[in-house]
Amino acid sequence: MRAAAPVTARRLSGRSALVTGAGHGIGSAYARRLATEGANVVVADIDASAADSVARELRDSGADALGVAVDVAQEGSVREMHDAAREAFGRIDVLVNNAAMFAKFPVSHGDDLGSLTVEQFEAVLRVNVIGTWLCIRELLPEMVEQGYGKIINVSSGTVFKGSGGDMIHYVASKAAILGLTRTLARVVGPSGVRVNCIAPGLTVTESFSEAQLQVARERAVAERPLGRVETPSDLVGAVAFLASADSDFMTGQTMVVDGGAYMH
Repeated sequence: MRAAAPVTARRLSGRSALVTGAGHGIGSAYARRLATEGANVVVADIDASAADSVARELRDSGADALGVAVDVAQEGSVREMHDAAREAFGRIDVLVNNAAMFAKFPVSHGDDLGSLTVEQFEAVLRVNVIGTWLCIRELLPEMVEQGYGKIINVSSGTVFKGSGGDMIHYVASKAAILGLTRTLARVVGPSGVRVNCIAPGLTVTESFSEAQLQVARERAVAERPLGRVETPSDLVGAVAFLASADSDFMTGQTMVVDGGAYMH
């Protein structure tokens, strides 16, 4: 995978950031970039050992970091995450809502939507939409009180292009993130809190098998003018920008980072 471009400015020095779903994959890349930008970083993940491992790596590199276990779909767990973050760093300036459930459901014939159960649909909504909202609801009062905050939600390029029917619950959940972002941005803008969103394309992480990687390469060439697979390093710059003062006059916006597969 292509290495991230070097960072020349520590735009987040003195700031503290919390990234959910940061124990693996794209979330861990976000955490590493924000630490490189000078932020104190809370690495939150349902996989406690993975969160601790990433936080330890960041500390070894000279950053201040804390690993925290969290299930974003559970109110009590989100509250405990916030308490731990405040105890470690005093305040949180940046929230990256990256934790999500990526799920397909088996189809018996074509895109047989009738085989998608209520339980399957609700499980994805619970994590991807309600989980995002619970994290916002928990940290927002603190950001409003301090008169500053950056909330970065994560949607998906599939919202704009559509996808196979086996992902309809996932795509619906990520479409909800757009509406949540825009509504919240209008409500909290006067308080100094900015709320923006990124929409990644299909991104290759360490969890991809060789077969999946080959499919991703073929799809990337077919769909993207830039003609290659997307990796976490392609996304971290957008998150760092939205977390920094460079984006202080942006709110309610969605940055599509997908190599040009969707243009608007």
